[in-house]
Amino acid sequence: MSTKSEPGTNPHRHGVGFRSERGPLLVALMLATGLVAIDATILATSVPSIVGDLGDFSQFPWLFSIYLLAQAVSVPVYAKLSDTLGRKPLILFGIGLFLLGSILCGLAWSMPALIVFRVIQGLGAGAVQPIAVTIAGDIYTVEERAKVQGYLASVWAIASVAGPLLGGLFSEFLSWRWIFFVNIPLCIVAGWMIVTHFHEKIEKTKHRIDYAGSAVLTVALSALILAVLEGGEAWAWDSPASIGAFAFGGLMLVVFVFVERHAAEPVLPLWVFSRRLLLTTTLISLGVGAILLGVTSFVPTFLEGALHITPLVSGLAVAAITLGWPLAASQSGRLYLRIGFKRTILIGMVLAVLGALSLSFTAGRPDLLVVAASCFVIGLGLGLVATPSLIAAQSSVPWEERGVVTGTNFFARSIGSAVGVAVFGAIANGIYAGHPGGESDPATVAVASGAAFVAVLVCAVATVAAAAAMPDARLRSDGRVATAG
Repeated sequence: MSTKSEPGTNPHRHGVGFRSERGPLLVALMLATGLVAIDATILATSVPSIVGDLGDFSQFPWLFSIYLLAQAVSVPVYAKLSDTLGRKPLILFGIGLFLLGSILCGLAWSMPALIVFRVIQGLGAGAVQPIAVTIAGDIYTVEERAKVQGYLASVWAIASVAGPLLGGLFSEFLSWRWIFFVNIPLCIVAGWMIVTHFHEKIEKTKHRIDYAGSAVLTVALSALILAVLEGGEAWAWDSPASIGAFAFGGLMLVVFVFVERHAAEPVLPLWVFSRRLLLTTTLISLGVGAILLGVTSFVPTFLEGALHITPLVSGLAVAAITLGWPLAASQSGRLYLRIGFKRTILIGMVLAVLGALSLSFTAGRPDLLVVAASCFVIGLGLGLVATPSLIAAQSSVPWEERGVVTGTNFFARSIGSAVGVAVFGAIANGIYAGHPGGESDPATVAVASGAAFVAVLVCAVATVAAAAAMPDARLRSDGRVATAG
């Protein structure tokens, strides 16, 4: 079994944050996470430029879905490998693969080529984000992790708003290709800082990689995610293609469970779903992904369509989430150390429900300030949910299991984001299709957005139920988490 010496276990000696000995590594992890996060959204405002250069607008949606798909299906594989081969080689491999994909995307000569190169980017991204968070879990104590994970969470939240803005700036003043070329120096800097500042000790032992499980899981998730992403768009929900994709994906999941039961070192051990704390925190992460992407995807459309405000102003309204999230996440440690993880998460989810409820009511009477305030409250709530739930899961297992647990958490968030956006979008598109004015009619935009916000609210309420089912988890004197059930 691989083992790891965990530096930085004494907060009084090392300090927390950027001025400690671990500061440069934290900066590198934030930089790598920011690259991955921004590339998920930076293309949104570059559609005209890319299509004008490469053509074939009908294939453009694949640039988003294929990146998300490649990232989601590779997370469990990298997470397991990081527990056997070590964190450092895997995150460096991910950064290198992401760098290669960025260079190829910038040189793309056709839309199909760009789509293929986005797959390479997504496969690199699948290693970077979860392993970055796992490394933070390794080198910081439970008391320190809330603030550190708050930094990492804020990077993702800010990127969801900054991505489209940067894409527009590059497309307008330089070239859409610089959306990808700008990653080159940043990847090099992040990789160099990790090489020089991150040191781990791994016992070299032989491991049996679960290639069969990895392949079956990839096929299963590919079929299911594509079925959700393309349902109602490329084909009707009740079409043979849609039914076949869902059926095939479900069948492959059954095969995956059978394979994992007999694997010596399964890529996604089934014990993750047999432990109550890990199961509930995984479901919570699923909900967080759906809520976050649901709000950030539909609020700009709602404000621009219903109030005719500029994309910049609508982006600033959504940015209220990026203010609330890190603020709450950085302070959540004091709360869960005092009242426990479960109560902290429940408080956060109640705030998220109130914010989503406010958005639902606002849809009928659009108001910019109310929308921004609602987004801020949702950000506060998610900041009290995402970080404590992840830390509770990480701290309940030893080092050799932490990569799988962290990867499962982020895998669930990615799946929640993909499924949530697809379902919310299908609801809105159904309303648009039934109204002659469609997206150009402010009243129709308000109705469609309101329906999407109600769906977000339902998702938030379901996540409250998952949090309520979570066992009481409190920090022990040895830095591990003990549960009451």
